[in-house]
Amino acid sequence: MLLTTLLAGPAWLAAYQHQELLLGRGLSVLGVWAVLNLLLSGYSLPRTDAREWHHHFHLMNCGWGFVNAVLAALGILRSHPGQPPLGFTPAAALDSQLLTERIFLVNAVLDVGYLLVALWLLRRAAAPAARRPERLYGFGRSIQLQGAFLLVFDAAMWVVLRYF
Repeated sequence: MLLTTLLAGPAWLAAYQHQELLLGRGLSVLGVWAVLNLLLSGYSLPRTDAREWHHHFHLMNCGWGFVNAVLAALGILRSHPGQPPLGFTPAAALDSQLLTERIFLVNAVLDVGYLLVALWLLRRAAAPAARRPERLYGFGRSIQLQGAFLLVFDAAMWVVLRYF
């Protein structure tokens, strides 16, 4: 029994470290996406007219970029690709992995919701009686772009963490 525990120790630790490394790399992709949104839309926002949809598109992208940057930074700072915290056990490592997988799976479902909201906004913008159609259209296009990226990102992260 003790020999099995000693042999399993390094295996679970290596698996845990691998998962944390994959998580950190994935969150780095999210961080790069966030910075690109902040840079490109942050540059474009003051150069667009608030009466045009492009302005609202860039405004919403800046908001998404800020939130994604905070989430990526916090996730990277909380990951432990080197040594796990003191007292960390194989059971805790498994629980941590399953929780992280569930978070990405739930996020992927939420991303589908974002895409549905985007479609709703775009349909409202096309209605003849729409108030501020440029805002509805700009927000809808931004949410469509962000939701599509996040759906691919969250689904890919779930697959990578689950099977690699």
